[in-house]
Amino acid sequence: MAEIGVLLHGHPIFLAAIAGILGLVVGSFLNVVIHRLPKMMEQDWREQAVSVLDEADLKDCAQTLRSRHASARYNLLVPASACPKCGHRIRAIENIPLVSYALLRGRCSQCKTPISPRYPLVELAGGVLAAFIAWRYGFTLATAGALVFVWALLALTVIDIDTQLLPDDITLPLLWAGLVFNLTGTFAPLPEAVIGAAAGYMSLWLVYWLFKIATGKDGMGFGDFKLLAAIGAWVGWKLLPLVILLSSLVGALVGVALILTRRHGRATPIPFGPYLAAAGLIAMLWGNWLNDTYLQLFQ
Repeated sequence: MAEIGVLLHGHPIFLAAIAGILGLVVGSFLNVVIHRLPKMMEQDWREQAVSVLDEADLKDCAQTLRSRHASARYNLLVPASACPKCGHRIRAIENIPLVSYALLRGRCSQCKTPISPRYPLVELAGGVLAAFIAWRYGFTLATAGALVFVWALLALTVIDIDTQLLPDDITLPLLWAGLVFNLTGTFAPLPEAVIGAAAGYMSLWLVYWLFKIATGKDGMGFGDFKLLAAIGAWVGWKLLPLVILLSSLVGALVGVALILTRRHGRATPIPFGPYLAAAGLIAMLWGNWLNDTYLQLFQ
């Protein structure tokens, strides 16, 4: 074990390669999370609705809803992955990150239904980000923490694009994980991380209510508050202005571009989570340098 540690310490390219392979495997699992977690949330909401109806003594309505949505056990592990078109169970040989997609030419091996290119793209993103982080931080605790951070952000980004949801099952553990990793100041001193979590949540909470009071509409979801709180827990409060500035700027530019190209109506909501996630990643990797550069320019 000691020899392996020395090897990983002394050969950053070797470490990056191992992290990249691990990232491909994690990316494959993230595809499962991205697809199934929103469905699991819907299932949980239905179960809560049935409980409320039962408590309200509306047992006939509860029974109707229960029978209408009766289904087999469904979570991140079961049932086994299968083609949504023909039901063909995905074999292990068909589930090798990137390789299987290429060998299958992007189609189901049975019914030849096209497989979304998003699956290999998520796997590739997970691998590339992991390799870069391992090269950036080396064989350190920071690498382990940053991998947790970026993989969670990757899953949240795609889920938000698909469903405009930012699940608590990811954002809240991500927040607490940031505080735990910063117990020893891995990315920011613990007091800055705690303040970052609180300030991240409260800043968007305040914007939300100001917008709602002014317009009577919801400007964003509560998941955005929690995601920014999680980012603040990782990078600390000093980098929150950079995160908010970058995410707002990119979000505004993309939103205007979508409207001008008529791919989005003015009244159609645009998920803000992906921009927060991208800004959070930039802040973790280059935030201190960007802040220092900005301050030097205006001294």
